[in-house]
Amino acid sequence: MNSRLFFVLTCCLCVIALAMSFYMWQLRNRAVDNSIPSGTPEVIAAPSNATQKQITLWVAHDDTATLKSQSVSIASSAERQREAEDIFRSLLEIYTAKGSPHPLPEGAAVRNVYFVDRGLVVIDVNSNFASGQTSGILAEELTLSSLVQTLSANIQGISRVKFLVDGKEASTLAGHADLSNIYEASQVASFARQLSAP
Repeated sequence: MNSRLFFVLTCCLCVIALAMSFYMWQLRNRAVDNSIPSGTPEVIAAPSNATQKQITLWVAHDDTATLKSQSVSIASSAERQREAEDIFRSLLEIYTAKGSPHPLPEGAAVRNVYFVDRGLVVIDVNSNFASGQTSGILAEELTLSSLVQTLSANIQGISRVKFLVDGKEASTLAGHADLSNIYEASQVASFARQLSAP
């Protein structure tokens, strides 16, 4: 290759490199300009069908072996399943918080709530909920009573409640409370009143 051809090729490559650098610089400037919001920020409004509802949570207290009612406000919808999920989310925020009166581990959750015919509701908790539960008949009964009473006190028409763990039948919650039973909401309400008495 003679020196003149080498010089021409080198010049061409330099021009191409400069053109590519200029093009990349323009792309970068466009990306920066697009990432800066123009004018006032856009405000996303809450859904028009969202309403605030005052509910009563029945919170277990291990130190006194009682259930205490606690009023909170939640965003709720007309759908019973979504409302039940919102209610349980509020209750579990208390149980998984630091210094909880009835501690459950982080990650404990109600996976699903199924409304079945004739007032039967199935509550499906995850394995963290069951395995992280304080073992003992009273502690486990407080947990189940808290869930049943909280749900039946806030949503009408619930007469019976069945529990599953990870979508499957389980014999006990954490070795004591019998999950093969169907809990009668009226009996749990009577038990909750006894436990809440001063």
